[in-house]
Amino acid sequence: MLVDACGWVAVVDARINIDLALETQVGPVELKITDAVLSELARLAERESRALLLDLLQERAEIVSGEGDHTDDELLNLSITQNWPVLTVDKMLKARLHEANASVIEVHGSKGLRLIE
Repeated sequence: MLVDACGWVAVVDARINIDLALETQVGPVELKITDAVLSELARLAERESRALLLDLLQERAEIVSGEGDHTDDELLNLSITQNWPVLTVDKMLKARLHEANASVIEVHGSKGLRLIE
């Protein structure tokens, strides 16, 4: 599963146990993240002085790279070519993923995740 910056922030803000939530939705999942998403999260954490559990994310996620001039383009490309769902709450990215018949995992309610295929 690919992690988008806003998706990770939503998980952290909702204090969701990502392992447990993903296990109930899709079974065991390997987290994947791009350098661009990591950079976005690092800038956000520094700018807003927020604890975004970046150490946990970097420890658990495999860094992958794809094609695209923008982070969303890269995530879309990877999702399509690797058949990986994307954890995001970004409405524009979700719309692009839906148009491409790619899966989305979104924060649902206060403590859960939902897979949309």
